[in-house]
Amino acid sequence: MDWDLLGHQWAVKILKGHIARNAIRQAYLFTGPPGIGRRTLAIRLAQALNCTQPPAPGEACGICQNCTQIERMTHPDLAVIQAEHIGGTLKVDQVRELQHDLSLAPYLASYRVAILLRFEEANPSAANALLKTLEEPPSKVVLVLTAETSEQLLPTIVSRCEVLRLAPLPLELVRLGLQDRWGLPSEEADLLAHLSGGRPGYALGLHQEPHRLALRQQLLDDHIRLFGVNRVTRFAYAEKLSKDKDALLEALHIWLSFWRDILLQTANTNTMITNVDRVSEIKQLALSLNLDSARQMVATLRRASDLINSNANTRLVTEVLLLKLPHIRFDLSKG
Repeated sequence: MDWDLLGHQWAVKILKGHIARNAIRQAYLFTGPPGIGRRTLAIRLAQALNCTQPPAPGEACGICQNCTQIERMTHPDLAVIQAEHIGGTLKVDQVRELQHDLSLAPYLASYRVAILLRFEEANPSAANALLKTLEEPPSKVVLVLTAETSEQLLPTIVSRCEVLRLAPLPLELVRLGLQDRWGLPSEEADLLAHLSGGRPGYALGLHQEPHRLALRQQLLDDHIRLFGVNRVTRFAYAEKLSKDKDALLEALHIWLSFWRDILLQTANTNTMITNVDRVSEIKQLALSLNLDSARQMVATLRRASDLINSNANTRLVTEVLLLKLPHIRFDLSKG
């Protein structure tokens, strides 16, 4: 496969064409959900631009010094900047330091490449500082920004970038990639492909960090048990979960995925569910609910996530959410 990239071959074709025609854009924006392959595509572009022995125009050998150092993100002409953690803030000082580096001629490569990950996390000062570089970009410099959507960025920044919107891959392609490229067993590959929603990087991350899968199982078990407990127990659980905002958001994400599956089941659609290892529980719960109640829970979870991301009181939001859970006696041993 081109650029040793799972999927997104249409994007590879476009970028290879730019290199082959010597029509490199000075700024690109790769959008799509986390784990879709934005960073990997940016690294492959940097390699193709700077390979010292390309097999063909727009391709990279993968074994020369430039290619290997870029793969490890240790090349002196490659800069990768991002917020300190997911959900953090990319600061203006980081952009200004980058601008100083970009003002210098390439040290070893043909191009200096700057990759700005999750640029939706840039604060206004950082975004405006980068805009000046985009308006007057140095020669032999290529900027690559990544973000979930272009709508999260300043329109003036987006207008100066070539935008490539990466979409989730077919689940079968992800499953086969996990098996053939990374050697995962068939059952695990199938589960991770479904949980990833077509995002190969997310699926591989779950495999490499098994504690995340264990946490998912615990959060789903907790959620189902909450259906059959009283208000006092729900409040106690809300108090514990709301102490860590990131953990709370992760729980809401997992629960929302579960309720979407319940909604699909109650609606009798042919759409494939995400939590394929929980199909028995999903079917049991769907029999106890109607379409409106499932739809309301999906909306409630989305609302809770929006409120937490807007810095609302985490404990209050969690308590309200848990009070809205249905009261159903459910035996996990039958799931």
